[in-house]
Amino acid sequence: MAAAQLDLDTYRTTIALDQPFRPSAQPAGPQQQEEAARTALAGLLRERATDDLGMTPDSAASLTGGQARRALRAVLSVRGPGPRPEGVDEALDALLGGERETRGIVDAAGLATIAETYPSTGYAAAESTVLWQGDIITLAADVVVNAANSQMLGCFLPLHACIDNALHSAAGPRLRDDCATIMALQGRAEQTGEAKITRGYLLPARNVLHTVGPVVSGALTPGHERLLAKAYRSCLEVATETGDVRSVAFCSISTGVFGFPKLPAARIALATVSDWMAAHPDRLERVVFNVWSEADLAVYVQALTEER
Repeated sequence: MAAAQLDLDTYRTTIALDQPFRPSAQPAGPQQQEEAARTALAGLLRERATDDLGMTPDSAASLTGGQARRALRAVLSVRGPGPRPEGVDEALDALLGGERETRGIVDAAGLATIAETYPSTGYAAAESTVLWQGDIITLAADVVVNAANSQMLGCFLPLHACIDNALHSAAGPRLRDDCATIMALQGRAEQTGEAKITRGYLLPARNVLHTVGPVVSGALTPGHERLLAKAYRSCLEVATETGDVRSVAFCSISTGVFGFPKLPAARIALATVSDWMAAHPDRLERVVFNVWSEADLAVYVQALTEER
């Protein structure tokens, strides 16, 4: 028998989910961002027992702004959860807040709906859903969805080009701290299809939903399809259970390194969201399907416009 899922009420107070996040420093301008990156990097390097990344605290001062930022992201990726050395959080808040402003913020509420963009679609939820190609770390929604692994602590591969790494890097290390707290309370790896929610910290999004999609290493099976649909439903249910959530933005769960074929995944995402919204009217105002590449966009367009 599967272990019981950790209930939202069991962890929401522990991670202060309902407390608005207040950064410890104001967003840094472009020049100040470089100095903030070097300060945070040097502080984190001083606590490391080894120099397996080939850097020392003294070497951080000689790096260019871009080099320091890449090195800092690498160090944060491999660093486990836990308090940072004095001054690091302030430097990170200034840096990540400044980078958020430099990238710009996209308001999910202002995006055109599928009904407006693809008026010929027969998609039932077209009036309240969006297909958007862009960078999810720039999206201001109540909730953005992260495709996590079963350990739920983020990606530990330096500079890995996955959404898990991207979201944790932009949100800052408090995101990993919260995930670690939840996992310690749960006492087991996250099961496929489940979801947990945290604050978004330095992301434009207020919250992040972390879900584990199925891994497809061979032929696609009905079991894979059921688990992917469950992941989408779990996210919608936890989001609305959280309260005061009106917009949710989904990444393409499981279609990256987890190997789920993209067209079936798009069909499942669209159908699951549509069915859930029909069964729960007025619970959400906007659901965004976020894609990154032109190829991913084409897959969703195909799924939206094919005969039903």
